Amino acid sequence: MDPLRQSASPCSSRPSSPKTPPCEMLGYVGIEAVLDQLKIKAMKMGFEFNIMVVGQSGLGKSTMLNTLFKSKVWKCTLPGLAMPTPQTLQLKSVTHVIEEKGVKLKLTVTDTPGFGDQINNDKCWNPILGYINEQYERYLQEEILITRQRHIPDTRVHCCVYFVPPTGHCLRPLDIEFLQRLCRTVNVVPVIARADSLTLEEREAFRRRIQHNLRTHCIEVYPQKCFDEDINDRILNSKIRDRIPFAVVGADRQHLVNGRCVLGRKTKWGIIEGQGRWTGPEVWLCLAVENMAHCEFPLLRDLLIRSHLQDLKDITHNVHYENYRVCRLNESHVLPHGPCWVNLAPTPPGPSVAPGPSKACTQAREDSDDN
Repeated sequence: MDPLRQSASPCSSRPSSPKTPPCEMLGYVGIEAVLDQLKIKAMKMGFEFNIMVVGQSGLGKSTMLNTLFKSKVWKCTLPGLAMPTPQTLQLKSVTHVIEEKGVKLKLTVTDTPGFGDQINNDKCWNPILGYINEQYERYLQEEILITRQRHIPDTRVHCCVYFVPPTGHCLRPLDIEFLQRLCRTVNVVPVIARADSLTLEEREAFRRRIQHNLRTHCIEVYPQKCFDEDINDRILNSKIRDRIPFAVVGADRQHLVNGRCVLGRKTKWGIIEGQGRWTGPEVWLCLAVENMAHCEFPLLRDLLIRSHLQDLKDITHNVHYENYRVCRLNESHVLPHGPCWVNLAPTPPGPSVAPGPSKACTQAREDSDDN
């Protein structure tokens, strides 16, 4: 994350304390060395990031993950190999440690095969919401112990990438129903999957319809407008919100084109880095996924890794987990036994009811309505 960019937190909704006048310094003290200390400590500990992908089968979720981290973090199904449709939604998680220039990232990826693949998809989102809340519960149970671990393992889902089928029309009722519940529990980043199946005009029209659906049904996807702390956040996130959902294409293989390696997809017509139409059969050619002129994959990569990764974790801890923690503590009927002691009743079976929007978001919306 860019050190010049401050991460958003719900604390921004609180009234700021009176400004303390600066103290005139007579010489060099070395306060700036704190940044070096934090960097050294972070390099030793490493980072954790947990991402979930949700979408129907065949939308390229596994390929997109491999493209995102340029690693085989998930095994892709071989082309032409038909996989049986799961009878029920099954969640699968894999964990890898990725190291780049001395920085270690413990990456946990959770896939949801079977979502939306059934004839009857009624409440097919329950296992997903139940899994997310289960990770919150695990963290909470560790946090309330009298003798806690020095570092509590963080298995909470920091971001959910939702793959929208490239229908070219609008969000389906299934998408709307699920996203309304999902955005209250986790950071959601929707993407248009297999965007190379749409023309540029169709893709832009599809994006505008999806944005209209999100506004109409009060679905707040990441980055949420109510957590923009300052003018710089507002400018940066406004540009991102204008492009969401990102139109992406996944490709986890590099090909040699004109003496340079290009991350893209190879077709029987050759390796195509641009986009064009044949004069014969109407066939749209594949894209180079890292070329902004052809695909918005770089925007998704920058959002999830290069600019907002720490912000995703901060909002998960300060907003979504905090909402869950407050609900669970309110459900507890056991009185405190002493200072800092909390005894929680076991969580009820099934997915917990997702809490409503946070006070910060509610207040921000009220202020915007007044203006």
